[in-house]
Amino acid sequence: MKPIEAAAVVRYTREDGLAEALRGADALFLYDFLSTALRAAWSAADRLRWVHIASAGVDPVLFPALRDSDVVLTNSRGVFDDSIAEYVLGVILAFAKDFARSVDLQRQGRWLHRETERIAGKRVLVVGTGPIGRTIARMLRAAGMSVSGMGRRARDDDPDFGTVYSSAELTRHLSGMDYVVAVAPLTEQTKGMFDAEAFAAMKPGARFVNVGRGELVVTSDLIDALRAGRPAAAALDVFDTEPLPPDSPLWTMEGVLVSPHMSGDVIGWRTTLVELFAENFQRWQSGRPLRNVVNKQLGYVPSGD
Repeated sequence: MKPIEAAAVVRYTREDGLAEALRGADALFLYDFLSTALRAAWSAADRLRWVHIASAGVDPVLFPALRDSDVVLTNSRGVFDDSIAEYVLGVILAFAKDFARSVDLQRQGRWLHRETERIAGKRVLVVGTGPIGRTIARMLRAAGMSVSGMGRRARDDDPDFGTVYSSAELTRHLSGMDYVVAVAPLTEQTKGMFDAEAFAAMKPGARFVNVGRGELVVTSDLIDALRAGRPAAAALDVFDTEPLPPDSPLWTMEGVLVSPHMSGDVIGWRTTLVELFAENFQRWQSGRPLRNVVNKQLGYVPSGD
């Protein structure tokens, strides 16, 4: 942040001091990207022109007053694409190769020969066709998997997915998939899209991966569906309540992999987030177009989908 400190008055604050720090501020770097404090402090934003959030998802700050204002909102799109794609490939391999059971058997000192699955040729539906979804698609295709996408509009000539289905037809296309990866942004249209009906449409043996937002899923419906075997397993990196409550059945359910919202967090990610903001600050200061400008009505940075 030193180059920025040399060019501007910089105030550092925690949530409880945000309102005071916002008075007279032109720009806000929301480094705590899970914080919802901006809504409560919004009335103090008397000259704010730009908000940058240190995440790809912008739902914590898309309250009506900001959405309807002239304040420009940018995000950190591009920082997490490769690492989240690696996470998705990793958990798919973990399921196919039964790594969790191998670790359990090793701890028990048991030699139990088993057969495992190939991932090549398995069908994957990636729900969310933004940059992260596209990177996931390319990585899974490189591993030999058959990947299709789901977005706002259907098409058959997408360079990364080939076929993209309309999200309005989610349940129709779930039944033929071996893996379903949720990476859609959280909007009014996507909230709760994975509910009892969606899980019932999955075929026996399917696996579900959520690296998007916890609120994409109706958690109670997912728990019931896992108990019924549709999906057969789930890798969950995000939850509607975080941290995941200690009494959640998801902690101990067989076939469930829980990680604490870390799929994109690789060594050096915090530095990369600051560097992206610093580059955007230089653009803003010189009057050049900002990177990653969010369409506040859609809830994400448009990318042709």
